[in-house]
Amino acid sequence: MRALLLENVHPDAVALLRGAGWEVETADRAYDTDELVRALPGVQLLGIRSKTELTAHALAMAPDLVAVGAFCIGTNQIDLDAAGTRGVAVFNAPFSNTRSVVELALAEIVALTRRLTEKNADMHAGGWDKSAAGAHEIRGRRLGIVGYGNIGAQLSVLAEALGMSVSFFDTADKLALGNARRCETLDELLECSDVVSLHVDGRSTNRDSFGEQQLARMRPGSLFLNLSRGFVVDHAALRAHIESGHLAGAAIDVFPDEPAGRGDEFVSELRGLPNVILTPHIGGSTEEAQQDIGRYVAGKLRDFVVDGSTTMSVNLPHLALPQRPDGHRIAHLHHNVPGVLAGINGLLADNKVNIEAQLLGTRGDLGYVLTDVSVDYPPVVLDQLSDMAETVRLRLLS
Repeated sequence: MRALLLENVHPDAVALLRGAGWEVETADRAYDTDELVRALPGVQLLGIRSKTELTAHALAMAPDLVAVGAFCIGTNQIDLDAAGTRGVAVFNAPFSNTRSVVELALAEIVALTRRLTEKNADMHAGGWDKSAAGAHEIRGRRLGIVGYGNIGAQLSVLAEALGMSVSFFDTADKLALGNARRCETLDELLECSDVVSLHVDGRSTNRDSFGEQQLARMRPGSLFLNLSRGFVVDHAALRAHIESGHLAGAAIDVFPDEPAGRGDEFVSELRGLPNVILTPHIGGSTEEAQQDIGRYVAGKLRDFVVDGSTTMSVNLPHLALPQRPDGHRIAHLHHNVPGVLAGINGLLADNKVNIEAQLLGTRGDLGYVLTDVSVDYPPVVLDQLSDMAETVRLRLLS
C-alpha cells in the first residue's frame, strides 16, 4: 500500500499510515492536475488539503487509487461523483477544526468591537489615543450567525457565555442551542444584529449569495465576518460599505482568489481599510486542529483499507461491520439497481460459500456490500463477483 500526502499534512497522519505498514510519500505544497497525473499511478491513498484540485481527469489517470483523504472540512476541490463512479472513497474532517475557527471568530469580534486594529496601528506609528470613542463591550450586543452547522452552533454557545445575544439563520431546520433565537429570513437577522458572521458550506448555491443587497440590510455601525467560503461575498460591495461608514469593520479569512503558496502576493479590494482584519485562511490553522485532522482522516483511510469501513465517507454509503478474525471479507461497490444483493448471494450459494456476516448500504447511485465468508471458498468466486455487470469495484480485505 502506497500513500501520497500533499500540502504539509500533519506528521501524525504520516506516522499512523506508516504504522500500518504502508509506504508514505509527502510534499509540503499542492499539486496541479498535470503533477497529479504523473504522481498518482501506483498510489492507493491520496491525502490533500484545500489547494489541490482532484478532477475527473486526474482520477481517470489513477487506476490504483482506493481512497482520498481531504485533511480539511471542505471537499469542493474533489470531483466526488467521479470518485464514486471509480469506486474511490473520500473522507474529510468535518469537526476537527471547529473549535479553532470559533475561537478566531470570537477573537475578531472582540478586536473589532474594541477597535484594537486601529489602536495597534496608531501605537506602532508613535501615536497615543486613549479615547473610548467607537469602542464597545461585546456583552449585550447581538450576534447574527448565518449557517448554524457545527461551527455556527458552537460559536452560538460560546458567544452567549460571553454575554452576547444570539440570532441565527439557516436554510435547514436546526435546533437552537441555549437562548439563541432562530430568524425566519436572512433579512430579519441582518436588520437586528450588531455583528454578522458567515458560516455557510461550499455548495454552489452559496456562491455570490452575500452582496450589495445583503450588506445594505445590515444595521449602521455593525460588523461583518466571513470565515466560511471566499466565493460567498462580494468584496467590492463590502469595501464600499466600510468606506462609507455604514459598516464599522470586518474580518475576512477566506477570499475568492487566494495565492497558491507562501510568498505569493495577496491581492484584494479590502487591503488598506481601517478596522478590517485580513487573515490568510487560517481559521482551522492551529497545531491542535491540524493534529486532530491528521489523526482523524488518516484513521478513516486506514479503517477503509483494513476492514472496508466507510463511516463518515462523503461519497459512499456508510457501513461498518465488526471484523471477524476467522474469515475473509469481500467489499463490493456496485451500481444501485434492484437485485444486486440477490445476485451476489446467489453466486456465493452456487459455489457453496457460507456467509458468516453481511451488511448492505446504498447512497444515490451506489450500493456497498460487506460480506464475511469462511476461508475455504473457490478462487473463481472473486472473478465471478468482479465480472458482474453492476460491479464498480471489488476488494478482498482479509
